[in-house]
Amino acid sequence: MAAPPQRPDCSRLVGIYLLLGALWEIRAEQIRYSVPEELEKGSFVGNIAKDLGLESRELAERGVRIVSRGRTQLFALNPRSGSLVTAGRIDREELCDRSPKCVVSLEILLEDKVKIFGVEVEIIDINDNAPNFGTEQREIKVAENETPGTRFPLPEAFDPDVGINSLQGYQLSSNVHFSLDVQNGADGIKYPELVLEHALDREEEAVHHLVLIAFDGGDLVHSGTTRIHVTLVDTNDNAPLFTQPEYHVSVRENVPVGSRIVTVKATDPDEGANGEVAYSLRKVRDKISQLFQLNSVTGDITILGDLDYEDSGFYDIDIEAHDGPGLRARSKVLVTVLDVNDNAPEVMVTSVTNSIQETSSPGTVIALFNVHDSDSGENGLVTCSIPNNLPFTLEKTYGNYYRLLTQRTLDREEVSEYNITVTATDHGTPQLSTETHILLKVTDINDNPPAFSHASYSAYLPENNPRGASILSMTAQDPDSIENARVTYSLAEGMLLGEPLSSYVSVNSDTGVLYALRSFDYEQVRDLQLLVTASDSGDPPLSSNVSLSLFVLDQNDNAPEILYPSPPTDGSTGVELAPRSAEPGYLVTKVVAVDRDSGQNAWLSYRLLKASEPGLFVVGLHTGEVRTARALQDRDALKQSLVVVVQDHGQPPLSATVTLTVAVADNIPDVLADLGSLEIPSTPEASDLTLYLVVAVAAVSCVFLAFVIVLLALRLRRWHKSRLLQASGGGLGGIPASHFVGMDGVRAFLQTYSHEVSLTADSRKSHLIFPQPNYADTLISQESCEKSEPLLITQDLPETKGDPSLHQVSQSCHTET
Repeated sequence: MAAPPQRPDCSRLVGIYLLLGALWEIRAEQIRYSVPEELEKGSFVGNIAKDLGLESRELAERGVRIVSRGRTQLFALNPRSGSLVTAGRIDREELCDRSPKCVVSLEILLEDKVKIFGVEVEIIDINDNAPNFGTEQREIKVAENETPGTRFPLPEAFDPDVGINSLQGYQLSSNVHFSLDVQNGADGIKYPELVLEHALDREEEAVHHLVLIAFDGGDLVHSGTTRIHVTLVDTNDNAPLFTQPEYHVSVRENVPVGSRIVTVKATDPDEGANGEVAYSLRKVRDKISQLFQLNSVTGDITILGDLDYEDSGFYDIDIEAHDGPGLRARSKVLVTVLDVNDNAPEVMVTSVTNSIQETSSPGTVIALFNVHDSDSGENGLVTCSIPNNLPFTLEKTYGNYYRLLTQRTLDREEVSEYNITVTATDHGTPQLSTETHILLKVTDINDNPPAFSHASYSAYLPENNPRGASILSMTAQDPDSIENARVTYSLAEGMLLGEPLSSYVSVNSDTGVLYALRSFDYEQVRDLQLLVTASDSGDPPLSSNVSLSLFVLDQNDNAPEILYPSPPTDGSTGVELAPRSAEPGYLVTKVVAVDRDSGQNAWLSYRLLKASEPGLFVVGLHTGEVRTARALQDRDALKQSLVVVVQDHGQPPLSATVTLTVAVADNIPDVLADLGSLEIPSTPEASDLTLYLVVAVAAVSCVFLAFVIVLLALRLRRWHKSRLLQASGGGLGGIPASHFVGMDGVRAFLQTYSHEVSLTADSRKSHLIFPQPNYADTLISQESCEKSEPLLITQDLPETKGDPSLHQVSQSCHTET
């Protein structure tokens, strides 16, 4: 057996491949490397940092990473050296089968720029597989009468390597009767044939043992052998013949397992065992044996496993037919797998942002994702879409990469969170689609001030409220969130009655409830005008104001106050004068009272609570006028005591009483005389005080009367002289008329003055009021004024028990308001 040709050392070839792997090229953001298969994990592929224009340390800082989808990652990034390295051993034959060129594509994401670079790594084949015949021996039956030159097919060897590393040729062990001839088929496959060189003699040698060697190329040559047993048999002069040199069949990838896809047919005109044809697979490979099954008797080829167009779209099945003695014929079954739309698009999110500020400008990148459909043609075309009612848009970038961008400025108060559904739909029939959900939260900024629920507020608070009473709750809403929506309340500073407003009311900074800090008095404060401010806690804080009108409601907390007759400070009771000649309805006096409350709380009514002589006096319900109910009689007592009650209309009603003493007499001396006889002073000191008062009143009256008498005397004298002058013929035309005043003038003069005397039976407690201006008349009804008594100059008052010098005291004239 001849030795296979020697090749250069394999280590030299690996070194050359490593050198070639350092070469790279960038074309339209595409980087290419090449690396031999079967390298150790972590082997250098290319300086990716340099090719990206970065330093090694920048790979991690700028978020450079591999984002390729699909099968297990074959490569990795070394952040220290900035190199692309192998992630494990790479078997080119497992990865690309017998493809002439094996290229692995991956994408590199430059995350800070949201930019994708494509990288292609070509896997270079090395001679790591020896040719394999698939069987250790083959038996060939040859008729002993075969003529020299007859050819017998030999089993082919299979080498999964490609190029120079694949099967290069065959060798046959030395033999006298047989030689080896290798035929090159149209498909490039080398077919070994055994050629009969000399006539055979079964009786001389029934079996010939041969060794067939297959060898490949490359620096380190590998070879495989199989034993050929040539058995001489009787004559079989016809080999089987297939009906077609090649069978072409197309089958959909979703064809059920067990389906028959084609039947091959070969015929042999021989008879008996020489004409019985059996079918078998040649060059059986694992993928073929796992997917297809050939019935050796019928020639039916059925589906044994699931076909997948995405895995392989074409299969080349080598079959042969042989008769009983062993004559063989070859044929091929070419199976084309038709794609069906059985793969939905895949969406792989490469980079995504989970939150975005509501003030972000349009065009902000939300996510970067890749779409892929393993189907082909129209079935593999993918369209991405998002709902039209969302403020986002899709933009296609490199390859099948898309960017999700904002279309306008977002408003968190309008929508605080978006669930964005990205739908990837292929163009197959029926259409398949995949949905991917991207959850995006809109983060808040402080762009909304608090807003009160009303433009202004009004509140009513009864007076005499307890301190700390709740008045009103105000609420301001802020549509922002967290701190930007936390509202605090405050009152604007101001002054009321010389004190700050904050001493009257306060507002809870958290709840907006207004509290009273003091008890209000309607008679002092009737309303407050406040300005409430609501501020949020944002940066910067925003605020809004609202006006609040606080009205104090009146309560019936003030009893009526008697103005007239004014209560003496010493506890005595005033005396009112009623002449005995008074007719029914005569106005004796008027009780005047006020109430500091308001409304019905200040409506006053008067009534007679108690009288010493019932039925003698009546009190006006609304006026407070004390009038005689009937004519006075002699039997009526000189001193009448009346208790008048003044009551308001509040709830509950409050009242005040005043005690009136009415003296029934025609003049003051009678009053003094009668009152003096009613009660004896309880002490000597009281008697002396009464005497002093009476003397004082008499003295004042005497002085006044003397002044009037002197004045009248002077007037009469002047008048008398003027008459004498006229009688003597003297002219009086030069004297002004204003120098003469008649009796009516004197009466008018006297009427402008009055002495008001309030006396009690106990004259120690009496009041003496001297002449006052006429403004006091507002308390007395004008209609109730009686005519003044005529001036009596020389009339004696024998009934007077006081000082004899007391001649005349005028009656008080009380004017009603």
